[in-house]
Amino acid sequence: MSLNFEIIKGNHGRCQIELTGRLDTHTWPQLESVLAGLDGKEFSLQIVDMANLDYISSAGLRCLFKARKSAVAAGAAFLLVNLQPQVQKVLDIIKALPANEIFANNLELEEYLLKVQKQA
Repeated sequence: MSLNFEIIKGNHGRCQIELTGRLDTHTWPQLESVLAGLDGKEFSLQIVDMANLDYISSAGLRCLFKARKSAVAAGAAFLLVNLQPQVQKVLDIIKALPANEIFANNLELEEYLLKVQKQA
């Protein structure tokens, strides 16, 4: 299976990347090039929606880690939402991303963003 993605550039510096398929050795380069093209100054909130991501390999994880590192260096937030159980399990095992940057669903994410906005 391949990887498909849609980038939704919203208002107020928000960008959502919706992934479908498999993020693996064969598909990570296309996602990496897209994520590298997102300017952290222009898009200070980068959300990766993984609702339709069926599989992630170590190469796919590396791609996400690199994108997160670039976003954070530019002052942007890089958040993951709607992880499938098999993808969540991989992230739980490696514990390489902060738990407060991973959200079970859109409602949980939006509640977090409202809380952060009120604090600012």
